[in-house]
Amino acid sequence: MNPEITAYIMDNRSALFSLLEELVLIQSHSWNKAGVDRVSARIAAEMKPMGFSCKFSKSSTYGDTLVARSPAWDRNKKQILITGHMDTVFPEDSGFNWYKESTTQCFGPGVADMKGGLVVGIFALKALHHLGRLDQIPVTFIFNSDEEIGSPSSRALIQEESKRSRLAYVLEAGGLSNEIVTGRKGNFSLNLTITGKAGHAAFAGPAKASAILELAHKTLAIEAMNQPDQGICANVGTIQGGIGPNTVPDKAQAALDFRFPTPEDARKIKARFTQIIETMTVPGTASQMTIKSSRPAMPQSDGNIWLFRQIRDIALDLGVSITQELRQGVSDANIIAKSNIPVVDGLGPVGAKDHSEEEYIDKASLWERTLLFAHVLALV
Repeated sequence: MNPEITAYIMDNRSALFSLLEELVLIQSHSWNKAGVDRVSARIAAEMKPMGFSCKFSKSSTYGDTLVARSPAWDRNKKQILITGHMDTVFPEDSGFNWYKESTTQCFGPGVADMKGGLVVGIFALKALHHLGRLDQIPVTFIFNSDEEIGSPSSRALIQEESKRSRLAYVLEAGGLSNEIVTGRKGNFSLNLTITGKAGHAAFAGPAKASAILELAHKTLAIEAMNQPDQGICANVGTIQGGIGPNTVPDKAQAALDFRFPTPEDARKIKARFTQIIETMTVPGTASQMTIKSSRPAMPQSDGNIWLFRQIRDIALDLGVSITQELRQGVSDANIIAKSNIPVVDGLGPVGAKDHSEEEYIDKASLWERTLLFAHVLALV
């Protein structure tokens, strides 16, 4: 344990919470470009005094992703990659637009997912800057603008920076039992549209081309794909169609979600749902599928386990016990894992109930995770 790192972070605990409150109170829904850009500008103001070069990856539709590189960064050498996202799931007109603290918790939109993690990363680097160490650690920190909607504008950037890296850290929230993430399931998110032939229900014969009936057959087939013992999840999440009870529906739509633990599972699932969607049971109907977003699986690889063990040993030296977790949801760690470098996620503060108005983090975990991450980076 480095006493200078510990002293810096403990002396700056109030500054951690001040920055957290400031970031949380900037409305940054994924589609609120102006709000996300305010977050990235505010973060750049924290990074530049540490000697980071700051470049904005511009987008006309989404917020501008910020890429910050430490003074030790060298184009010709492998880097340490850190990622975190600035956007939240809460719409611009949401009433969940406040920040508050209790004795033990902080509440607010994005406090766990994942502005708390951004604060952890920023202040861990501040501690190393205070010690004069940043000219020895080649760090690239990507502050992503659109993770919550599948990273459409930032995915290629993350993939490219992953190829330049020897390992990566992602600062999503830690688990309630102090877990960090060594694996994540992958996902496919699809929109399915069925078309049929409209008509009066009173005069429809047995061969009526009902889009809803065809969707019902497909729903049953898709739900039959669930294999919870193998970690495979298939879900028809929303459906809509028809204009009234006495009309044969000529259109029906559904939103589908699939989760899988390995790349091989992904291939099998894609083949199966494609077969289901393309096979029509009701004559006169047709289907169209659109993949809305997807992320590859992040297996618990040997490299990830090795990196977790390094972090676990540092945590034990700090008097903290951490465990590893295979997390059900996806993050940008899934994108990084495709490059086959060691990556560990869930290094942000411990929190829960994200994507709801009860979202929170444990206050003590904000500085505890900052302390841990600073020591992790110090040993790179």
